[in-house]
Amino acid sequence: MAVTIDTSIHNGSLLDNTVLGSKYINPNYLFDKAVNFLGYIFNASVWNVINIILAILSLFFIAVIIYVTFRMFEIREKERRHLQLELAEYAHNQALKREKTEDGGIKNEKWRKILKYISSENSNDWKLAIIEADTMLFDLLTQLGFKGETLGDKLKNVDRDNFRGLNFAWEVHNIRNRIAHEGSSFEVSLHEAKRVIALYEQIFLEFGFI
Repeated sequence: MAVTIDTSIHNGSLLDNTVLGSKYINPNYLFDKAVNFLGYIFNASVWNVINIILAILSLFFIAVIIYVTFRMFEIREKERRHLQLELAEYAHNQALKREKTEDGGIKNEKWRKILKYISSENSNDWKLAIIEADTMLFDLLTQLGFKGETLGDKLKNVDRDNFRGLNFAWEVHNIRNRIAHEGSSFEVSLHEAKRVIALYEQIFLEFGFI
């Protein structure tokens, strides 16, 4: 008696067990998975989280950029002050050398007195040197024809293009004012006093005043 095998019943299950029958290459299955994945990616809550993370990172990098920028300005300012101090010290040393020559190379007697004050060991003399130098600056600006009752008034009328040391003039004049207004409560070191006098000297040398 012949046995008949119904292949129609088993073809589906046999095919499912083959590579060609795998669900992972089934177009419908893959399409459904892709749609589900994109739906997850474009889910509003997920994008909100991503946006928050990106915003935090942006603020962090902006803060880093601002900090680095400020640090660069601080470093440049320190370098500028250091260079200014070195130049002032050099100018002062040159002035002392001139003072030791036969006539000191100094044609302004007031300046000679100022150099003696700054060479003193008395801190009050250092302050006096700055005050006297400021008086000389007033005389210089008067001689140059700048109008004003006070040195501050004259400095306001100075043309920066014709007066390269204008910033220095304001700086030392402000220090002089502190000495005058604060009196003994304002302390100045010898190093700082020499720096201030050296700045006055640069201004006076520019116009051949000393």
